[in-house]
Amino acid sequence: MLSELLQGIESGGFLIIRDSCRYSGRDLLKSFITAALNREEVIHILCFDVSEEELKDGLKPSDTQRLHIHNAYSDPLGWTGHPNFTVQQFSLEDLTNLVKQTSQPKPAVLVIDSLSWILRHKTPPAVCQTLQQLRKGGAVRAVIGLLHTDMHQRGTVGSVCHLATSLISVAPGVKGKEAVARVTKRSKSGKVMQDEEIFCIAEDFTVTILSKPSHAEHKTNSTEEEQTDPTANLTFNLRLSDSELEAKQKLTLPFVFSKEKKTALLHPGPGSGRILYEPDANDDYDQEDPDDDLDV
Repeated sequence: MLSELLQGIESGGFLIIRDSCRYSGRDLLKSFITAALNREEVIHILCFDVSEEELKDGLKPSDTQRLHIHNAYSDPLGWTGHPNFTVQQFSLEDLTNLVKQTSQPKPAVLVIDSLSWILRHKTPPAVCQTLQQLRKGGAVRAVIGLLHTDMHQRGTVGSVCHLATSLISVAPGVKGKEAVARVTKRSKSGKVMQDEEIFCIAEDFTVTILSKPSHAEHKTNSTEEEQTDPTANLTFNLRLSDSELEAKQKLTLPFVFSKEKKTALLHPGPGSGRILYEPDANDDYDQEDPDDDLDV
C-alpha cells in the first residue's frame, strides 16, 4: 500500500506521516516529494523544521525548478519584520495567494514540514479548519504533512489525523536502515484499509518494500503465555475433581422445574386450595365499569 501512495495521492487527499524521536519521517517525506517531481507535478513546501538547503539536499537540481520552498525556518514568528513566511500566515486566504503567485497549469501539491511546528503556535481547531478548507478549496490538489506525535497530546494528534485520507506511522526496523510503516487508507466510499510493511530508503530517496513484518516472535510469546498456568501457585483450588463435577451435574437448581413439578403446578389434583370470592350487596360492583370505584 505504501507503493500505491507513492505513485500518487488522489485529488483532495490529505496524507500524514507520523514519526517520533525513535525514527524520523523526513526521508520518507522527501521520497514523496521526489515521486511527485518525477510525475512533473508542482510542489509548494512550507519549511518550518529545517533550512531550505537541508531540505533540498539529495534532490536533483533539474527537479527543483518545479519546487517552490517557502522559508519559515529563519523567521517563523516574524520577529525581523521582513519574514518570508510565518506561522500566522497558515490560513486558507494566505496560502491560496501564495500558491497563485507561481504560474502553473494545474493545482499544486502542498507539503508541510512540519505540522508540529504550526500546532505549537496555533490552536488545533484553527489548524484543522485550515486543513479541511485546503482539501476542499481547490487551491491545491493534495496536502502532505509531517507530524511528530511525541510533541503533542494524544487528543491533538487524533484530531489532526482524523482529517487524513491516508496515514503512515513509521517506526524503526530490526536491521540496519530498515523501517516499519503502518499504513491506513480511507477511500471515498468510507472503506478503511490497513497494511504493515518493512521498507528502506535509498540515497536518492527511492523506497523499496522489503517484506511484511514477521509475527513469529509474537506467536511464540503468545504460545508461552497460553502454556503458563496462572493458577499454579494459588493457596486454594479453582478446579473441581471428577467426583465434585459429577455431584454438581446431578444437583437440581431451585429455579429449574422437573417434569413432575411442572405437571403438579399446571394440573392441580383434588384437595388443592382455591380462593372463591362472592360479592355481597355492599360491594357496589358495576359489571359495565369494573373500575368505577378507582379514582382515575
